[in-house]
Amino acid sequence: MGDASLPKPNILLAFSRELPALLYYELRKRFPGAEITSVTLEPGARIPSEIAKKASIIATYNNLPNPEDAKHIKLIHISSAGLDSIIHEPILTETDIPMTTSSGIHAPPVAEWAVLNWLAASRKFSTTYENQKKHVWGSHEQYGPGAQDHVGKKIGILGYGSIGRQIARVSVALGATVHAFTATPKPTPASRRDPHYFVPGTGDPEGTLPATWHHGIDKASLHTFLSLGLDHVVISLPLTPQTTHLLGAEEFAVLAAHKSAGHSRNPFLTNISRGKVINQDALIAALKKGELSGAALDVTEPEPLPADHPLWDAPNVQISPHISGVIEGYYLRSFDIIRVNLKRLRRGEPLVNAYKRGRGY
Repeated sequence: MGDASLPKPNILLAFSRELPALLYYELRKRFPGAEITSVTLEPGARIPSEIAKKASIIATYNNLPNPEDAKHIKLIHISSAGLDSIIHEPILTETDIPMTTSSGIHAPPVAEWAVLNWLAASRKFSTTYENQKKHVWGSHEQYGPGAQDHVGKKIGILGYGSIGRQIARVSVALGATVHAFTATPKPTPASRRDPHYFVPGTGDPEGTLPATWHHGIDKASLHTFLSLGLDHVVISLPLTPQTTHLLGAEEFAVLAAHKSAGHSRNPFLTNISRGKVINQDALIAALKKGELSGAALDVTEPEPLPADHPLWDAPNVQISPHISGVIEGYYLRSFDIIRVNLKRLRRGEPLVNAYKRGRGY
């Protein structure tokens, strides 16, 4: 499967909701030689045989064809960064049809969300907002104490994938230094490159931005990293058995004990990964004790976070409902990966963001 030429691909968009008309207009401009069709199905429903058999490329979230209807399909592209929701589907387990993900497209909006929260905390935006609602012109004394910029700040990024790399790019633009932590060592320029998709003009594809690189999967390595005197700790890791509750009371104490020299604030925590990477009870306690100066959380455990959960009222916490990657142009960026990979298919080159059967990602 997937070895024939693609003189005129038929791109099928299979989703559980209608996509905007403007999206089809843009896709026809980007794929001038392709036939673009669509089908709207219930979440997880199989693509009907008569529709699947006409397609050569499928873009979807979790609407997949039956394997017997997929013999002419050259590529299936998934609109999410991972394949968690379809990992046991027959199309993955019983065929070798190339599958690609949308990893990399989330980096710009998520990085902006992270820095938005940093600036809101460091420049006392909530005070400004409340004063504006009350028509109060605050004094310098109200805003000055504790206000900081990010020049010279140390940003520690746990997980240096596409999102971590774009956060690094923006951090360096603010005058901060970046320190990267990965599971495996990255000692050479080649090992520090990111081979996955990235939005042009963003990120750190060559891996040149970190001032220092650190690695490990054990507590000692993590604690060494957290002892660098970090102003910000960004969690940008996948959720695995090894990363579940990776940060808890012990880690927050290490951070507080080694806060950045010359800065009055304790470290600020940002989580755009998964809620379970953090021991949430320990996080609440660390915020109450002041071991952390604050936290920005786009993910929690559970989701949605119950209205009576104590995390809502923890001091200096900023919570959003897992929307840091949501933007209007999401699908257009996702489908740009198809454009890149169509060229690679024709040239017989390895695909960008290809799912590797047997590895689970």
